[in-house]
Amino acid sequence: MWKDEVLEEIYKIREEHAKAFNYDLKAICDDLRHKQAASGRQIISTPLKQPLKPHNKSLHPTA
Repeated sequence: MWKDEVLEEIYKIREEHAKAFNYDLKAICDDLRHKQAASGRQIISTPLKQPLKPHNKSLHPTA
């Protein structure tokens, strides 16, 4: 089976990072946010799109 070396390296780094925080998702996200803020790069954030409102029309007409 073919393996993508780049993806394998990303998986390895991600696993090591998660392990360093005992797989605590909140701690992992806090660390990533801290690194993002410390990077000095411009952060662009877009608001979430609201889901489309479903219509309440029946597919079968009642007669």
